Amino acid sequence: MSEGYKGRIGNLIRDARTHRGLTQAQLADRLGTSQSAINRIEKGQQNLTLETIARISEAVDSEIVSLGLGPVHLRVTGPTTLSGSIDVKTSKNAGVALLCASLLNRGRTTLRKVARIEEVNRLIEVLNSLGVHTRWLNDDNDLEIVPPRELRLDNVDEDAARRTRSVIMFLGPLLHRVQSFDLPYAGGCNLGTRTVEPHMAALRSFGLEVKASEGAYHASVDPKIVPGRPIVLTERGDTVTENALMAAALHPGTTVIRNASSNYMVQDLCFYLQRLGVQVEGIGTTTLSVTGLETIDVDVDYAPAEDPIEAMSLLAAAIVTDSEITIRRVPIEFLEIELATLEEMGFRYERSEEYDAANGKTRLVDIRTKHSTLHAPNDKIHPMPFPGLNIDNLPFFAVIAAVATGQTLLHDWVYENRAIYLTELTKLGGQVKLLDPHRVMIEGPTHFSGAEIVCPPALRPAVVILLAMLASKGTSVLRSTYVIARGYEDLAERLNELGANIEPFRDLSS
Repeated sequence: MSEGYKGRIGNLIRDARTHRGLTQAQLADRLGTSQSAINRIEKGQQNLTLETIARISEAVDSEIVSLGLGPVHLRVTGPTTLSGSIDVKTSKNAGVALLCASLLNRGRTTLRKVARIEEVNRLIEVLNSLGVHTRWLNDDNDLEIVPPRELRLDNVDEDAARRTRSVIMFLGPLLHRVQSFDLPYAGGCNLGTRTVEPHMAALRSFGLEVKASEGAYHASVDPKIVPGRPIVLTERGDTVTENALMAAALHPGTTVIRNASSNYMVQDLCFYLQRLGVQVEGIGTTTLSVTGLETIDVDVDYAPAEDPIEAMSLLAAAIVTDSEITIRRVPIEFLEIELATLEEMGFRYERSEEYDAANGKTRLVDIRTKHSTLHAPNDKIHPMPFPGLNIDNLPFFAVIAAVATGQTLLHDWVYENRAIYLTELTKLGGQVKLLDPHRVMIEGPTHFSGAEIVCPPALRPAVVILLAMLASKGTSVLRSTYVIARGYEDLAERLNELGANIEPFRDLSS
């Protein structure tokens, strides 16, 4: 490669490294090389192979230096027996909510052990484009967020915003900052048409009106309009509740929110708002009372709790491979219905005494899975708002049902087409019959065998396919796995630490 080209690559690597808050020595450590080698690379004085560029790209978590490289695929060799212990990482959904909520605060927010996933990376890029300064503090994924005096809302990173569904949660905190602004349409998972009308209905009480046209939400705010009566949410959705909470946090009166979600990420947001000085009552119930502040300007430190959906993913991995592993730091209050359902199916496990998460609020346990012989449940499995079976955990019961004896009916009533993706299990030998866009019938037990499958565009079904591949005889390939990186941090590597054989690879473009 030419000297000029090497210099441009070096500049891109340097910019990506500094953006992630890494020193040359820290990047060298991640790559297993020397600081002097990194210095030569950044000065354009080092020859680089495409494989080296790919490794650097992954180390700095930036697609900027992935130019010319294809998507990441996973090659899985099975069947697998897992062993050992693994810690559940902090909640992805809490992390993205807290990133949005940091816009409420004019002071410094430090978030501890943030899930370092693509969804978080995209939101950080959006925040940076608004003038917010973010900095990864250490290898524990502690993140510092410092807002500017004035947000640059005319400079929003549209590409990053369109690759996340979470950007809609900017509406709540931003409506108090300016009287008009635009946000690009939200993207992310392909789960069918998820209307934004419940968000609008909740936020109209704060004077927000939104018109959708030309690929953007055009928001205008009438500051004279304030909530005059309780806000009744038409949908007990997590992000809808979070948007209403964030709007209420900067309203100096008391706002009552009824039919609110009491799910795990909503509770984490409430605990964070309390750290900001906002009064929140009714946490864990469907009625929240919020007494906000006209201005919030404090330095705050908060640790989001562990992710019950990741915990369920790890439970499913153990069950499907009939493995005995220890899953530490499981947020038990958000998995009790799932575990009760699994017990009914014959799942055996041991659990520790409860202890507190780092936020001092969420209850955790360690779970030791045991060899189990599963059978189909007596009734259908369907999700419900918390404290029911979590909507995001329902897909994992598809692969669990596939290794159980008998017929299991899953009813995914929330999404129009997510259940369709579960039929991909048939390519691995599963017997999955689609009854309609919301219901699938699964018959087991299944003898999985390897196959090549393109990753479904929805996060949880994509992970379900990966888990089935762990139990499949022979070699499987899961292609284009970006959607998994959106919601899980280093999932393949962490499963490998438990004994899985998962190899990431790329097809180099011509």
